[in-house]
Amino acid sequence: MSNRISTLPGRWFPRSGWQWAGAGAGAAALAFVIWRLDFQHFGEALDEAQTEYLVLIPVVISLEQLVRAWKWRQILYSLRPVGTFRLFGAIMAGYLGNLLIPFGVSPILRSWLVARLEGMKMTAVLATVAIDRLIDGVAFVAISAPVLALAVFPDPSGQLRLGLVVGAVGSLTLFAALLWLLLRHKSGMVGAMGWSQRMILRLPPRLAGRARHLLASFAEGIVWPAAWWRRTAVLLASFAIKLIAATHFLWAGLAFGIVLQPLDYLFLIVFLGFLVIVTHFVRLAGGFIISAIFALGLFGVDGERALAMALAVQLGNFLSVAAIGAVSLWAQGVALNEILDRKET
Repeated sequence: MSNRISTLPGRWFPRSGWQWAGAGAGAAALAFVIWRLDFQHFGEALDEAQTEYLVLIPVVISLEQLVRAWKWRQILYSLRPVGTFRLFGAIMAGYLGNLLIPFGVSPILRSWLVARLEGMKMTAVLATVAIDRLIDGVAFVAISAPVLALAVFPDPSGQLRLGLVVGAVGSLTLFAALLWLLLRHKSGMVGAMGWSQRMILRLPPRLAGRARHLLASFAEGIVWPAAWWRRTAVLLASFAIKLIAATHFLWAGLAFGIVLQPLDYLFLIVFLGFLVIVTHFVRLAGGFIISAIFALGLFGVDGERALAMALAVQLGNFLSVAAIGAVSLWAQGVALNEILDRKET
C-alpha cells in the first residue's frame, strides 16, 4: 500500500516559528475567553441541550459538501465526467487531511485522490479546485453585500460595518485578479510566444522542461463548463452552499434554546467567514471558537451558550469529516498513518 501513495508530494507544508507562535497565541486567547465564562451556566446549557438538533448538524454539513461535490463535477465535466459521490469522498478526505495536518493540504489531497482514481493529471485537477474556490469566493462576496446593508447589530461607531465592507471589496478585487491570472496563464501556455512560455524560457534548461510540463497540465484544468445549464448550476450551487452553511448555527442555536432572525444567520457566516480567514492566515489556533463567541455576542447570546453553539458546530464538522473522510481513504487503499508519515519527509 505504501507505494500506492508514493506519488504524493513529499512535503505537505513548511514549518516555521510563525506557525507555532500563532498556535500558541490562539491557545492563550481561547483560554482567556473561556476562563471568563461561568462554567456552571455552561454545564446547565449542555444538560438542557436538545440532541435531535445536534444530530442534524453533521447531517447538514455532509449535505453541504455533497452539493459542493456536485458543483465540482460540473466544472470537471469538461475534462472528465466524474461521479458526484466519488468527488464527495475526495472532498471529505481532503478536509480530514486538514484536521490531521492543519496547514491547508485539503486541495492537494483531494486533487491527488481524484487524479489517482481517474488517471488524470493532478495539477489539472488542482486547477479545477482553484476555480471552484474562487467562484465560491465571488458568491460569498455577493451574499455579503445585501447582508451588510440590511443586518442590524451593535456598532455605534460604524467601524465594524466599515471594516466588513472594506474586507468584502478587497476580497472581490482579489478574487477577480486571481481569476484574471488564471485566464492569462491559460492563454499564455498557447503558442511559443505566450506569456507563460516566455517566463519558462528564462529558467535554467534543467528546470524549464519540468516547469513547462507542470504549468501546461495546470492550464489544461483551467476550464469552464460548455453547457449553459452547467455554468448556471455552478453559480447556483455556490449560493446554495452558503445558505446551507447558514443553518449550522440555526440548528446549534435551537439545541440550546437560541433563536435569531433569519438575516442574523446570514450575517454570522459573512462575519465569521472574514474572521476565520484572518485567523487562519495568521495561524491563530481556536480562531473559529473565539470569532463565534464574539459574533454571537453581538446578538445578545451569552458567552456560555455561544461557546456551546460553536463547539456543537465544530464537533459536527469533525464527526462528519472524520467518518466520511476516513471511509473514503480506506476505500481507496490509503491509510491515515501513511499521510502522516509523508508530512515528515
